[in-house]
Amino acid sequence: MKIKGALLRALSIVFLLALPGAVAAQDTPSGDSQGSEASQPADASGDATASDAAAAEPAQEEDAAPTYPEQLADPNIPMQALQLRLLPLTAEQLAVLAGDWQSIIQEQTQAVVDATLAAEAGDGQTSEAELERIVELKETRGKSFTRFEAVLGSWEKKGGNADEIAAMRAYKSAISVQEAQQASWRALARLAANWATSEEGGIQLATRIAVVLVSILALVLIARLVRGYSRRLLTRVPDLSKLLQSFLALVAYWVTIAIGLMIVLSALGVDITPLFAVVGGASFIIAFAMQDTLGNLAAGLMIMINRPFDEGDYITAGGTSGTVQSVSVVSTTVTTPDNQVIVIPNSKVWGDVITNVTASATRRVDLVFGIGYDDSIEEAQTVLEDVVTAHPLVLSDPPPVIRVNELADSSVNFIVRPWARSADYWTVVWDLTRSVKEAFDDKGISIPFPQTDMHVRVTDPTSVAGLTALGLAEPAGPGKGRPEGAKDYASGDDGGSEDESERS
Repeated sequence: MKIKGALLRALSIVFLLALPGAVAAQDTPSGDSQGSEASQPADASGDATASDAAAAEPAQEEDAAPTYPEQLADPNIPMQALQLRLLPLTAEQLAVLAGDWQSIIQEQTQAVVDATLAAEAGDGQTSEAELERIVELKETRGKSFTRFEAVLGSWEKKGGNADEIAAMRAYKSAISVQEAQQASWRALARLAANWATSEEGGIQLATRIAVVLVSILALVLIARLVRGYSRRLLTRVPDLSKLLQSFLALVAYWVTIAIGLMIVLSALGVDITPLFAVVGGASFIIAFAMQDTLGNLAAGLMIMINRPFDEGDYITAGGTSGTVQSVSVVSTTVTTPDNQVIVIPNSKVWGDVITNVTASATRRVDLVFGIGYDDSIEEAQTVLEDVVTAHPLVLSDPPPVIRVNELADSSVNFIVRPWARSADYWTVVWDLTRSVKEAFDDKGISIPFPQTDMHVRVTDPTSVAGLTALGLAEPAGPGKGRPEGAKDYASGDDGGSEDESERS
């Protein structure tokens, strides 16, 4: 096809070069002598033009397709040298080079097929020498496969025809798959053993694995250093919560890991560009499938930015009370006073009322103490003031409040409201409760418990006699059995005096 195209182009050039001579012949004056004289130069010009076209034909054939350095089509070219020499080539040059490499692979595959058929032509048994020859040919072609793939990859990156590249890769894959299906186990075992010990096979793979492992280890160490440095740097930023500091340090850690992995993969020759396309395409699906998780993430960011609480604070949120241990991007971990660890989704924390008990440095203690109605209010007031002011953890500013607050059913209630540091809250509560009880006992002040007096009227004489004998009832009569003036619903007596009833 190339020769035919070159011949057509050469004939076109001859026609174009001969055309001016023909035009000149038409412009010359008519006449035999002049015609004969003009015909001779025309013939000479035609001969010269034909010779020039013949000389120009190789040059035009060379210009028919972009050229490339000859060593790029050498099956023995080192892989590193090939990759470097592919850099300056254009897409058109790489297209021609890829076609030539496909031809090389076709010839090598034909040699493998011929050697396989020749080995099976005899008694059907392949000798060691024949097997070694087949394996050697396949290894040579395997190296060509590697170089062919490098050419296709470079061509693809420079905007090559995607359909042609896919067709060439399919050709290579079809050869490998079909040949492996028909190969004997001896040949496959020999190929695997030789590949494992070859520099471009197993040794190169082991080297890459070692590089990846060492790189990952180095990345983890570097990321930890970055996280530690970020934490120290963030502690110098004013008004930045510990939660946000931890989160930003964690972000710095994973960003370092991600960038390092991309650098390592690029250094190993892995094209990471498709990864960005995959991530972009999957982001919508991931966002739809993880709505709750993304809601927790947004709530976690709001918690870290608005800082309603910090690590070590005692809070009530999401129906749970406890000390905040940590806040991640999706959940908040708290520890209850009885040492239970509870993990609350951030969406529930942010969507509920948050009570931060330890947000302030001081906290008011609210206590209620009751005394009997027969006890002295002044004496009880003095005892409470002495107990509260004597406690070392009670703050003098603001001063404590001690007042009579309620006349309850069974007691006269005092409110006792001293102030203490938030860290001393429960110590003050427990100490004051005990101290007030002991002080009331020393002063003879009672702390009444709830009680109810019930009056039961029994009309059966036998029951009345029995209860009276046991001391559980009093005999009926004026002022007996019910308070004077109380209405007797059983007899209809409204509780009025006898004189009043007689006057009526």
